[in-house]
Amino acid sequence: MRKRCNKWGPDGMLCGVERITEVTSFLAEVLTPRAPLTVIIDGGENGAAAAFAARLAAAFPASARAWSVDAVLGLTGDMSGRYDSALNVLEPAADRVIVYLRSGPRGRLGSGEGERRAQVVIDHHDPQWPVIRHVHPRLASPEQWYLSESRAFFDIRAQGWDERFGNDLPAYAKAVAAAEPQPGDVALDIGCGTGRALPTLVAATGPTGRVIGLDLTPGMLAEAGRRGRHTAADLVLGDARRLPLAAAAADVVFTAGLIQHLPDPLSGLIELGRVARSGARLVLFHPAGRAALAARHGRTVRPDEPLNDHLLKPLLEAAGWSLTRYDDPDDYFLAVAVRH
Repeated sequence: MRKRCNKWGPDGMLCGVERITEVTSFLAEVLTPRAPLTVIIDGGENGAAAAFAARLAAAFPASARAWSVDAVLGLTGDMSGRYDSALNVLEPAADRVIVYLRSGPRGRLGSGEGERRAQVVIDHHDPQWPVIRHVHPRLASPEQWYLSESRAFFDIRAQGWDERFGNDLPAYAKAVAAAEPQPGDVALDIGCGTGRALPTLVAATGPTGRVIGLDLTPGMLAEAGRRGRHTAADLVLGDARRLPLAAAAADVVFTAGLIQHLPDPLSGLIELGRVARSGARLVLFHPAGRAALAARHGRTVRPDEPLNDHLLKPLLEAAGWSLTRYDDPDDYFLAVAVRH
């Protein structure tokens, strides 16, 4: 995708118009070759689906509207019942694609079903700042959208992140302790965000150790620096899927909320394994239990989520890790694994 504007432009005006245009233009570019096509817009609140449908329809070139798109419909009112059978599919059909607008706990189908059945998922909590969160790989490769959309999602949230989630710091410290970092260790925090785990990692590895915090979002790293978390740890801008780090370099690999954001969790775990020494410890952490986090977003935990205990263990094994601990109470999620 093209370079995005920041949420606030140089003239101090919100540039949500550009963000919406970029998202709908990208979708139109991806979907145009799949003619003839019906695009179903589901989810959203307060008429958002119909409004987004109109913007998406307008994004298709005039020549394509005549033959590529049969209908772009917001599933509101009596229109929703016309597509019940279509919403039972998980794969993109040759003539139909479902786009789900994620907007909070009042999704039309409830329990996350609308999102589960969609081939495109868009974060739509701020209608002026929609962000693509999932595209089925048969429609577009993650290389076409993942990096730029992830930055669009997290950059605008960087300022104020710690004020919003500052109570999580004790949970981060406990999660770091679960990795048993030792003095002199090389410890990585992959997807470090504002660096909430870095001070604990620095204290544990001591002056002879080294701590690296990596994140793909410049705004998050800037916030980590503003809070002084770069003084004893190195901050690196990079993609967790292609770590700019040497093989077999780390004794501890810490991640918080990372795996569920990756388009291919197995490839991500393999890459984490590449930079880890034999016997290194991996921590997958979130400062809320998965059921509690899902409920916060108005859904339930789906049976196909990679962090489910019956799925995570074989994923880790395939990536060269052995699961040694799995905790999922309401107030945190923690999985610990050891590198083969």
